Amino acid sequence: MSAELSLVTQLAIILIAAGIFTIISKALKQPLILGYIVAGFLVGPHLGLFPQFSPDDVHVWSELGIIFLLFGLGLEFNFKKLLNVGSAALISALTICVGMLVVGVTTGSLMKWSMMESIFLGGMLSMSSTTIIIKAYDDLGIKQAQHSPLVFGLLVVEDLLAVLLMVLFSTIAVSNSFSGLDMLLSLGKLVSFLVLCFLIGIFVIPTLLKRAKKYLSDEILLLISVGLCFLLVIIANYAGFSSAIGAFLMGSILSSTVEGESISKITVNIKNLFGAIFFVSVGMMVDPSVIAQYWPVILILTIVAMSGILIFSTGGVILAGRNLDTALHVGFSLPQIGEFSFIIAGLGCSLGVLRDFIYPVIISVSVITTFTTPYMIKAADPVSGWLHRKLPANVLNFLNKRANDESKKSGAEMNLFKEFLKKYSIRLAIYSLLIYVILLAAKEYLPLLAEKILPKSNPSLRNFLEVATTLIVLFPFLFGLTSTGPELKTIIRRLAMKDQKMRLPIIAFTLLKINLAVIFILAAIQIFTEIPGWMTALIFNLFIVLFLWKNVKTKSQSSLEDRFFSNLNAKENLERTKAPVASLMSRKMEGHDVKIKKISVSPDFELAGKKLAEMPFRSDSGVNIIKIQRGSRSILIPNGGEMIMPGDLLLAVGTEEQIRRFNKIMDEHTVTIPAQEDNFAVEDIVLDSNSSIVGKRLGDTGMKASGCMVIEVQRNGRIVTNPDSGFIFEEGDEVWLAGLKESIEWYK
Repeated sequence: MSAELSLVTQLAIILIAAGIFTIISKALKQPLILGYIVAGFLVGPHLGLFPQFSPDDVHVWSELGIIFLLFGLGLEFNFKKLLNVGSAALISALTICVGMLVVGVTTGSLMKWSMMESIFLGGMLSMSSTTIIIKAYDDLGIKQAQHSPLVFGLLVVEDLLAVLLMVLFSTIAVSNSFSGLDMLLSLGKLVSFLVLCFLIGIFVIPTLLKRAKKYLSDEILLLISVGLCFLLVIIANYAGFSSAIGAFLMGSILSSTVEGESISKITVNIKNLFGAIFFVSVGMMVDPSVIAQYWPVILILTIVAMSGILIFSTGGVILAGRNLDTALHVGFSLPQIGEFSFIIAGLGCSLGVLRDFIYPVIISVSVITTFTTPYMIKAADPVSGWLHRKLPANVLNFLNKRANDESKKSGAEMNLFKEFLKKYSIRLAIYSLLIYVILLAAKEYLPLLAEKILPKSNPSLRNFLEVATTLIVLFPFLFGLTSTGPELKTIIRRLAMKDQKMRLPIIAFTLLKINLAVIFILAAIQIFTEIPGWMTALIFNLFIVLFLWKNVKTKSQSSLEDRFFSNLNAKENLERTKAPVASLMSRKMEGHDVKIKKISVSPDFELAGKKLAEMPFRSDSGVNIIKIQRGSRSILIPNGGEMIMPGDLLLAVGTEEQIRRFNKIMDEHTVTIPAQEDNFAVEDIVLDSNSSIVGKRLGDTGMKASGCMVIEVQRNGRIVTNPDSGFIFEEGDEVWLAGLKESIEWYK
């Protein structure tokens, strides 16, 4: 069988099996993931029913599934949303990682595993499955729940920690020692890669999409977005990171564009297709012989993984300042292990520090915990309710008070100095990173380019040209590093006026960025030639003079910054223009349990035509209707006498639970009556001398009143379509009628 036909055969088996078993799962009211995994188990290579699959084939299909699932996640949860839960996600993820590492090492030691195997076990047990949770949340319809951003932010942080753990474990396995320097270098490389890709992506991609907007159909947008996804996957792999990180990062970049919502809609079916393929491939990895032989180990690790992750994730979220209900919902979402656990296990096997049976054991644990994921997520509500009833009031008050204090702290306006530190640090970090990358590229590629272009030139001349080229490229970024944007200038001015003592730290930060710029200039020169001491002093003094010349700022630098921030905020600015009320509410109430819901009143809504005061919205759900959009007319804060009409767009405000009840009310009162279309027919009749309509005008026949109409009349080879009311029927006309069957029969 040719390679092409083999690929088609595998895909056909995967999709048919997935379709059959998901129908069975749906009929049995079980999670769809269950159907996918069972399908994969039955068609996989271990049972031998379908010899078309090899372990390498399974890996390829799994990798494709992960790419599209993470791309879809990035499209829905961009970096701006993730930053809102940044500290909570980081604290929670670190709590889980450290806690499960300790639990894993302890469990491995108790099972008489080697220390290296126990360390790897801790890493494998600390990584929840992003793809499984995405699918479970999607199937359960809770992606917009209040705790969802924290769950997904936590998972992203875990994935980043997994990359660092793989570097750390590789170092320990090879050298039998821990290298803090290697760890720091890996962390720096990862952060540099993420920030650099995000900055370049935000600067370039929205601009290109904006300029090509008039050519962008859904088909072209689909091709471009998927192509960009694979491009960043390739770049991520080349840089030494996983495909999942590249796919997620490109999704996050595209979600920040104006076209982000359109891209999410047109790629959803591809995401669902390859998501199904991924979960089928997970089922394919289950080896029944391993389960039979090592079932006690699998059972122990399953219990340890689920209970450990549940405890540490719940505790980590509470530690991060969230309330008990949120902590439980996050905790019950995470107790499973997934794709990064496979990768860590595969790394250990390839390095020769894990025994062969450990990899299939971990896969079996993953499959079992995957089965339980939807049920665990559903269990969060009853467990939360039970704990709120059973826990002492002082404990509940302590947890909720702490959460409220944190919320107020995060929602309050930060003081000027903290704002100054934040904006200054971000500016220095971004420009320093860009300059650092340019210097690395110059060191790597400029000598090779100079050798090709000027092979016989004087070495000193070549060095001079290399230094000059590097400094010219660095010029706008150095000014970006040393200059101060309008917003930061305002903060500095307010800070200096408010407190004279604040001038000292402002001067210190000014000297810091001058020194950074000088260091980068010296580094650019040092790469290609030796620097005399007098030149160092001259450059330093010249740069201070240049910096103190207040009016010096290049137009190109201003343009670069303006374009970047314009691209970064384009989506939010468009939302503010199109939906100012909803956008303002979302921004101002961020961090509170207040949700905004837009819902259109269906023509089949049985309460349409009644006044707002007569609707059960407020009494039965608790929501407030703050806006009614009726065509081009906006009715803000409508009173009880305002009527609700079909086609109105309602903007409801309430808690997550209130919005859920509001949706239920709208669904319950929307009754669709199926049309009785089985009584409809299209037939032709030929008029003879006995026909009742011969010689009559169409308007006098009463056809429409009886339930039928004339579509076409053929007379002597001439066709009259949709004749008017003055048309007179003649003997021999062939008349095509459409309408109720009994009415047509009468005219026959």
